[in-house]
Amino acid sequence: MPEEIPEFLARKKSLAYRYLKEDELLITSDTIVVLENEILEKPNDYDHAIEMLRKMSGKSHLVYTGVCLRSRDKQELITDKTEVRFKEFCAEELEYYVSNYKPFDKAGAYGVQEWAGMIGVNYIRGSFYNVMGLPIHVVYQKLKEF
Repeated sequence: MPEEIPEFLARKKSLAYRYLKEDELLITSDTIVVLENEILEKPNDYDHAIEMLRKMSGKSHLVYTGVCLRSRDKQELITDKTEVRFKEFCAEELEYYVSNYKPFDKAGAYGVQEWAGMIGVNYIRGSFYNVMGLPIHVVYQKLKEF
């Protein structure tokens, strides 16, 4: 299931840090983008980023962010899901965005807080912060319970 992947990756990131003190809490996260059952990871290069964005152009996709909260004695995994719909991008817009913002470190080849998100998102159903990579509202609630 797609929602299990970011949880798995967030947990794996967390386990890379082995030595938590008694009063420490570690928060790690990972985000994936899913378009028509295809997982769009981080792009390999310029052409791959253009290809991903072209695929999402004029369509809706899902963004899943998994979060791992871990202390020495406890671990909690959570996932949030957001639907994002892009407008139809023209080739020049995609080229401008990838050339100027270089979204090679972003799942789905875009940052919603950047130019592509500002001019390209028609609607978001769910958390904007989830699309940015950390669903703060969910983390806040879990921290209160943790």
